[in-house]
Amino acid sequence: MKAFAQLIQKLGSATATNDKLEALSGYFSGANDKDKVWTIALFSGRRPKRAVNSTLLSQWCIDLINLPAWLFEESYHTVGDLAETIALLLPPATDEAASLPLHVYLEKLVSLAKAPEEEKKAFIVNSWMSMSQEERFVFNKFITGGFRIGVSQKTIVNALARSTGLSDSVIAHRISGNWDPATTPYDSLLSEEAAAADISKPYPFYLAYALEDPLADLGEPHEWQAEWKWDGIRGQIIKRNNQLFTWSRGEELITEKFPEYDTLQQLLPNGIVLDGEILPYDGNRPLPFSILQTRIGRKNVTKKQLQEAPAAFFVYDLLELDGEDFREQPLSVRRQQLENIVIRINHPTLILSPTIAFSNWDELAALRNNARDLGSEGLMLKRLSSFYQTGRKRGDWWKWKIDPLVIDCVMVYAMKGHGRRSNLYTDYTFAVKDGDQLVTFTKAYSGLTDEEFAQVDHFVKNNSLEKFGPVRTVKPELVFEIAFEGIAASNRHKSGVALRFPRISRWRKDKKPDEINTLEDLKKMLELYGK
Repeated sequence: MKAFAQLIQKLGSATATNDKLEALSGYFSGANDKDKVWTIALFSGRRPKRAVNSTLLSQWCIDLINLPAWLFEESYHTVGDLAETIALLLPPATDEAASLPLHVYLEKLVSLAKAPEEEKKAFIVNSWMSMSQEERFVFNKFITGGFRIGVSQKTIVNALARSTGLSDSVIAHRISGNWDPATTPYDSLLSEEAAAADISKPYPFYLAYALEDPLADLGEPHEWQAEWKWDGIRGQIIKRNNQLFTWSRGEELITEKFPEYDTLQQLLPNGIVLDGEILPYDGNRPLPFSILQTRIGRKNVTKKQLQEAPAAFFVYDLLELDGEDFREQPLSVRRQQLENIVIRINHPTLILSPTIAFSNWDELAALRNNARDLGSEGLMLKRLSSFYQTGRKRGDWWKWKIDPLVIDCVMVYAMKGHGRRSNLYTDYTFAVKDGDQLVTFTKAYSGLTDEEFAQVDHFVKNNSLEKFGPVRTVKPELVFEIAFEGIAASNRHKSGVALRFPRISRWRKDKKPDEINTLEDLKKMLELYGK
């Protein structure tokens, strides 16, 4: 645990990717194999399920240090992170030499999921008293489910490639899929035999960078394929050994959540992997993503939900055919084979994502303006000669999204942030006008520079009207432009609308509060773009 906590410290303080790569490579070179497997699992999103809720964790800390509950809460609001608050408040360890390896703590937490409260408390308190402050912080993060660190999976893959001698694409493929860190040996995880034996294993997704340079810089238009960029859940459908599997980009096996695809088990050939987008679809056009959200996170999908939020698979790439890895075939070849398969199957659940015919870049730019009317976020541009690569790469695939929707509003509530922003008010709630009233409609906590966040924090501290726990009501004087990707009707919000990916696009210091948009403006946007 000590070595892992030291790794987290190094990663948290490093700003350059090479420094993070060095820290990870050094860790993988010296850690025991079981700790390596759990480290790979943690950094690829395979965290253990929460065994203890935050209320119990807080109470056990309060009991141990004999602190008034109100003072603990004030400390928490000041620090902004529960795991860090507890790590800071706990008394010095009684026996740091008793600290155990990383995998021991994690496997014990997994086994405690259904244990009595007394057993959970004994393990956690005893663990606290054998750990340094840095170890406690990481340990608490495991328990609260908030373990996040600024390291991409690409960096993890590169560090493993450096320590094993395998290529990054091979590593990325072998650590994907449905494996259990508690039962998977390190050598087996990275072996070719284990990868071949797992018939459900997906391929690493190929991701695109946003297009920022002029289209003309891409070269000749005939060298490129253009498609609509859909707003859904990126996924892979796999059929091997007559079994069908559906994976999300987040490497979650979601086969049972989309029973619409079950019929494809009989129709698709064996040894095939399709890459595409899970989209709500009414048989004519994609529906807003908010409709699909009613099914996300549910263990069991009801017949009513299947009817109200039907999902099709918009397929746009072929990664495996007849059991052979097809990713190093040119896109033009993969696309032709894909078209043949989809046409032959001819099933309404499997939709071939259409390509867009264009003769020059100006024509394509004009077509892009129609994206929102078609339920699309913009365009994808893919070089016809490109292979299907691993992770986010520049050069062959680009996403060219349409400009976001924007609306001017005023900040009415503020709350302190988390992590390095825990002492600053950086989480804001915004409102628009409705006659003489202000109606809240969204929250946002990104989009400003550090200097601007500091200025807003200063305003909040000097212009607070009321205090509700960590939340401050502030004078409605600061105007901001909020950008968002979509809008949908919502019964859960007082405004009657919900925004998709809201963020601050700019601080409108040139506008006064009485110049902000109205609730009627939001409703007009809902009529136009919330179809």
